[in-house]
Amino acid sequence: MRSIFAAAAALALILAPVRGLAADVHSAQVLATNPAMQAIFAADQADRMDEPNVDFKVVAGRDAERRIATHKLLDEGALHTAGDYAAAAFVYQHGGATDDYLLAHVLAMTAVAKGDKNSEWIVAASLDRYLMTTGKGQVFGTQFTRPKATGEWTQEPYDRALISDALRIELGVPPQPAQVKQLADIAAHSRPPVPAAKP
Repeated sequence: MRSIFAAAAALALILAPVRGLAADVHSAQVLATNPAMQAIFAADQADRMDEPNVDFKVVAGRDAERRIATHKLLDEGALHTAGDYAAAAFVYQHGGATDDYLLAHVLAMTAVAKGDKNSEWIVAASLDRYLMTTGKGQVFGTQFTRPKATGEWTQEPYDRALISDALRIELGVPPQPAQVKQLADIAAHSRPPVPAAKP
């Protein structure tokens, strides 16, 4: 595990000044001041740079290691800045359990409270992911999934009426008409679903 973080630290030093090198527009704004957190975040983003071709079964193990390392930093009180908390929020957003998404939400809210307006999107996205893993519908529309049962991309379950588009925009989330286009773009540019194994 140490070698992974040593390599990630080296990568972070290379990438740190270039904030635009990230897996998506939201994470491109994150720059942690804690070097260990920045290294963890850089490794998280590096695993997602070629998203259509990412093998998430392989990445899941590295994601788990990054959450352990991030939690250690949290326990030690080593995170202090909005960027530190934003980076930690993205790491936990890539978790695998309901509590990971809840912690991502709390970390993102902390980043916003410390003055990072760019973290408003991850506040919304982490809440959506948390809600979906608890069996409720997302409310902002940040999550796109492709259930194996249908093989079709969807945002469901989605409670479109609870949050207005004006509030979505305030938090950096596209309004519903733009989400319809996002969904179509994702479907058009994704690999075909892997067929279910025959019994």
